[in-house]
Amino acid sequence: MKSLLYSILIFIFTLNLSSQDKDMLRWAADAESGAPYVFQDPRIPTKLIGFEVDIINAISKELGIENKHFQNQWDGLIPGLKRNDYDLAINGLEITEDRKKEVAFSIPYYITFQQIVVRTDSKDIEDLNGLEDKNVGTLKGSLAERILKEHGNITVKTYDSEASSYEDLKNNRLDAVLIDEPVAKYYAGWNPALKLTGEPIGEVVYGIVMRKQDTLLQTRINTAITKLITSGKLREILEQWDMWNYMVALYLDDKTVSNIKPVKYEAFLESRKTELSFDDYVERYIGYLPILGEAAITTIVLSVLSMILAIVLGLIIALTRVYAPRPLSFLATTYIEVIRGTPLLIQLFFIYYALPSIGINMDPFSAAILGLGLNYSAYEAENYRAGLFSVPRGQMEAAVSLGMSRRQALKHIIIPQAIRLVIPPVTNDFISLLKDTSLVSVIAMAELTKRYLELSATYYDYIGTGIIVAIIYLIIGLPFVKLSKYLEKRYSLDNNTKSF
Repeated sequence: MKSLLYSILIFIFTLNLSSQDKDMLRWAADAESGAPYVFQDPRIPTKLIGFEVDIINAISKELGIENKHFQNQWDGLIPGLKRNDYDLAINGLEITEDRKKEVAFSIPYYITFQQIVVRTDSKDIEDLNGLEDKNVGTLKGSLAERILKEHGNITVKTYDSEASSYEDLKNNRLDAVLIDEPVAKYYAGWNPALKLTGEPIGEVVYGIVMRKQDTLLQTRINTAITKLITSGKLREILEQWDMWNYMVALYLDDKTVSNIKPVKYEAFLESRKTELSFDDYVERYIGYLPILGEAAITTIVLSVLSMILAIVLGLIIALTRVYAPRPLSFLATTYIEVIRGTPLLIQLFFIYYALPSIGINMDPFSAAILGLGLNYSAYEAENYRAGLFSVPRGQMEAAVSLGMSRRQALKHIIIPQAIRLVIPPVTNDFISLLKDTSLVSVIAMAELTKRYLELSATYYDYIGTGIIVAIIYLIIGLPFVKLSKYLEKRYSLDNNTKSF
């Protein structure tokens, strides 16, 4: 048993570990943030597009190296950067004094402002004062959130995704949304149910984020951005996405007239306005399959490996609690209560972001398996404890009286009976763990639920995409339900002709 646990741990810590290519620019962004930053191409769901994707590609070309995207949640981009999961982050990250204390920024590549968005029938909101005593949505950790809270008398609701805030606004859960102007243009400007209102608010300056010690990389990135500015490439990118504004023109000291058409913005609008037929929806959903299929495999592997760890470790903890000397039993009890008494989300954050500070650094996949495995091991330990107590105590006494040691009695008599007693709750826990894999997106893991959120944000299609993902979860879970029923029937205590 110990050797099996050791093998699992070794597998977890070595899986997905590979040497980093020094000639590869590793950059991170949250594809769920949506247009016009980084999002799935509505025509080719497996392809990432956005003005920041174009900027990174242009920088990579200037540097003469390839680039690779790493998925992470927006509010986890800087923590992930500090973990050295990637070299830089670009995702509408505002240059603020607070952030400059923690990380290094490139020179600005874009400047914009905050924009209020309300429903089309709204008449009483024109500025920040009009937001008082109203429910206002914004992006978590953004400059807009700080502006709203500093103004006061505003009920602020924060979101991980801008698209979600506009959905709540349309559905009357919010009175207004305050987010960066490009987001407002792309997610509300074309929508007949919403409208942009009021004058520009504040100034938002975007920069590429790097670690403070990466001064050489910072210099190279700044040099590349400067070349993009002087060559006109940066303006070309911004014009194509219809993001050139007076603030950028003033910053770049570029007041010339351009004939560059906003072709990429128009393509985005076309994808929003086109009425889709049934065949179009079928074609779109078929296009989802490579993305969702890969995410489903990730979910299955995460679930199975995590459950194996939970089962093995849970059995060891249960035996320690029930049969070990009092000090070890106390430690096992403490472990169970601590793990069950704290949220899985906090445990994942601790493993992924806190442990590196003491030299324990794991990749997202390993951290996800360890976090889920440790969490569910506490619940499995209690299942096994209940199973052990369900075996009549006289059986242990009888085994010892027949000359067996306690260890032999546990191995050959007590544990086999306890295991088959706990098959139903263990199976139920596996189904719960399968669904709890959705939480690992907070540590840069793109599993099934995360891909659903990304695709939904791209297409505003929460129903059809949600049904597909729900079906995939059912397809994944049903075989394990069938396996559970088979094991229950085969190893039932009433089935005297079968042995474990």
